[in-house]
Amino acid sequence: MNTRDLEYLVAVAEELHFGRAAERCNASQPALSGQLRKLEDRLGVKVFERTKRYVRVTAIGDRILDRARDILREVEEMEKIAAAHRDPLVGTCTLGMPPTVCPYLTPLLLPATKRHLPEVGLELIEDFTDQLEQQLADGRLDLAILATTPTRANLSEITLYDEPFWVAVPDDHPLTRQDAVDIEQIEPGELLLLADGHCLRDQVVEACKLSRSRTLDIPGPRTQKTSLSTILALVGSGGGITLVPATSLAGGRAADAGIAVRRERSGTAGRTVRLVHRKGYPRMTLAEKLADIVAGVLPDSVHRTHRPAAD
Repeated sequence: MNTRDLEYLVAVAEELHFGRAAERCNASQPALSGQLRKLEDRLGVKVFERTKRYVRVTAIGDRILDRARDILREVEEMEKIAAAHRDPLVGTCTLGMPPTVCPYLTPLLLPATKRHLPEVGLELIEDFTDQLEQQLADGRLDLAILATTPTRANLSEITLYDEPFWVAVPDDHPLTRQDAVDIEQIEPGELLLLADGHCLRDQVVEACKLSRSRTLDIPGPRTQKTSLSTILALVGSGGGITLVPATSLAGGRAADAGIAVRRERSGTAGRTVRLVHRKGYPRMTLAEKLADIVAGVLPDSVHRTHRPAAD
């Protein structure tokens, strides 16, 4: 048994088709099928049910596949450790970000990364925070930029910046007459929120001192499965009020969409954004360099908490 056999195993389980699995693994179908039959013979169980019409994973096959994936992840981690020892600033880095960070930080980050880390290929993954944390903890991501404190025990962080929330209102709304808005005075019926799963939703609910059960009773447009840009479009059309992170306002996009933005009066509504990594991550030199790069491209609308090391 070798890692190639395990790769064949996982490919067939995910494709549920021997031909597609062979193509994915750059192998001939007879070779792949033959190796898997030898593997099943060695294990003494059937991992797959095969007919001319379908391929299915058996119950014991599910358990074996979980272990195969674990082994392949461990092998990949071993290879990363060796590569990091040779040069941590060379090779691919998978970086995760949630939808309320990625669109606004990426245009600033990518050009600077190409300039300062020319031999690192960034692969960006956009997903909900909980999913990114799980992928990071499992080793499927190298790093993640998150706006919440990591909850998994094997994760640690480098704080990057504190970002205030601004109040976004239609440009003809009475609140535009105020230089700063007391968010506790915002009518719940006017408040537009992202769907459950977005960390920004929870942060806005907390900032406005709303109970989660109370948010279910908020009238107005239903905003399930919408993005922050859609929420802002609703604000621009007069559909309500929302709170937005400062980086989302770069380039005057809000004013162009019929939206006025005002400071939040207390100055306490906001979030802390951090670079999250696994404890013992072998490419900490890369993580620190990436944190330096982020700190160097941040707009003045946020407060840097990470100070780049001097070159």
